[in-house]
Amino acid sequence: MSDFIILGLILFLVLCLIATIVLFVLYSGLFSVIDIRTGSPPIKKITIAYKFKEGPYKDCGASFTEACSIGPKLSNIGVFYDDPKQVPEDKCRYAVGSILSEGDDKPDEDLQKEYERFGFSVMSFPEVDHAVTTTFPNKSPISPLIAAYRVYPELGNYIAERKLSAFPFMEICKGDVIQYMCPLARQNSFFVPETRLTEKKEEESDDEGTGGDSNSESSYASHAVPTESRESSLAPSTLAHDQEEQQEQQDEELSERAEHSEAERASNGSLGSGSSFEELGLEEEEEEASNMPN
Repeated sequence: MSDFIILGLILFLVLCLIATIVLFVLYSGLFSVIDIRTGSPPIKKITIAYKFKEGPYKDCGASFTEACSIGPKLSNIGVFYDDPKQVPEDKCRYAVGSILSEGDDKPDEDLQKEYERFGFSVMSFPEVDHAVTTTFPNKSPISPLIAAYRVYPELGNYIAERKLSAFPFMEICKGDVIQYMCPLARQNSFFVPETRLTEKKEEESDDEGTGGDSNSESSYASHAVPTESRESSLAPSTLAHDQEEQQEQQDEELSERAEHSEAERASNGSLGSGSSFEELGLEEEEEEASNMPN
């Protein structure tokens, strides 16, 4: 009899544990409504302290934890630059850190120096008028993980269906809410300087691998923000094509001019020979007239 009681208690505890886990996941936002909109962004001009990383996005948690430990009262921010479905995981680029100030406020100098002491860089992002935005509840430590699997696919579908140029993906943790935004303007201003260095290294490696004669781009660079380097990489082929067209036009013009000049020379020659024939005819008539008997 006691064995059945023990088994019953064990089963009851297991069921309670399962129910607790399910309720905890539901509380963390498993079935929260995701309302995506296009309008004013949730933040204005901001100054952030960040660390740039290159690798799988799932590894960004350590950087978030480090940023929180330095400024526990500050809002955290993550900026994700590449689509992991189209870019290899080890090439995905992101910047993670804390928001030092927003709007016209100035960052706390002592706090900024503390971040810099731990290897964080500082940069300001501009204010934009329009962005693709949504929110997700931040009620537990697993809320960001649930949001990553639920929010980003919805954002991607929303942007693709409306054919919007919205990037990069930004994640801002403010209290019990996670705010997401994708700027619709001034996107280049949201790229930290380190992203340019990775693009330059990728272009140099491509040039070395192809002998410097190829204009092809790497997959992860092609999904980054359009930069001047991308435009310049296409310029040689376009310029060569234009030069070929100009050369063909010049050849045609020269050919036409040559034909026209040849025709003029032929025409002038025929006129000159005609006049000489007439003179010769007149001279023959005069000789015949002088030889005729009177």
